[in-house]
Amino acid sequence: MARRHWALLAALVLGAEGAQAQAPFRSITIDERLAARTALAVGDTVLLAPAAGAAGDSVIVAAITRRSADPSEIARSEFRVRLHLDHLQALSGAGDRVGRFAVQTRDVPGAVDSAAARINALAFGFRAYPAADVAVETSATFRVVNRFHRAIGVITIVASAIFLLCITLLKVDERRRDVGALRLLGVSRRTVVRAVVLEASLVALVGSAMGAAIGYAAGGIVNWHYQGVYSTPLKFAIVTPGILLFATGLSLALGVIAGLLAAQRLVRRAPLDLVGR
Repeated sequence: MARRHWALLAALVLGAEGAQAQAPFRSITIDERLAARTALAVGDTVLLAPAAGAAGDSVIVAAITRRSADPSEIARSEFRVRLHLDHLQALSGAGDRVGRFAVQTRDVPGAVDSAAARINALAFGFRAYPAADVAVETSATFRVVNRFHRAIGVITIVASAIFLLCITLLKVDERRRDVGALRLLGVSRRTVVRAVVLEASLVALVGSAMGAAIGYAAGGIVNWHYQGVYSTPLKFAIVTPGILLFATGLSLALGVIAGLLAAQRLVRRAPLDLVGR
């Protein structure tokens, strides 16, 4: 019985050594940007080494990952390779050392701050930050760009409002003889004001529709270009329903104000002055 036991144990050991000798290479996943730059595909065998020209391990590309829609990753130009933890430690020689790690807490109010405080109180040499704080710090550049775009938007709106008012005044002034003839026929000032305001409002609505179409087209071109440059699904330009409603309401309000000012300037003059008599 003992002899059979030892024979079975020897067979298992030999079988394990044979399986280890015939074991496939370790698998890794690579970033799609790296795959596009080096023309790698799933199933390819590559040599992975800690430094150029150094000895490394042959590995197989098991999957190609896509970058997430995270603004903080856009500024990073490095490529990403994911390995098994023990393989990474053996390859880098780092042992039981890590640069950073993430801890997920329960969905309880105050759990994140409490966990960060307890981790920071354990030892010196490291610091725990909530994920929201990290996102804010890494997105500082995008906040500056957002403020810059808001400033440009305010300047553009003010300039367009002045331009709209000037165009409306010129258009209404060109029709002063027609308005004077209508006034002589008995058309009231209120009717003239309503007609001018209605026309200016229709022009503002048509302009809003054209602006929305141009915005959608421009946003599509911008996203297509920069998503290809950075290999990311992040949308760099978006036109949301809230933006459309705000732009349409603002355009309509500016059109009504411009039409009202132009109409009031026109109806205050005498009918005979409008027709040139």
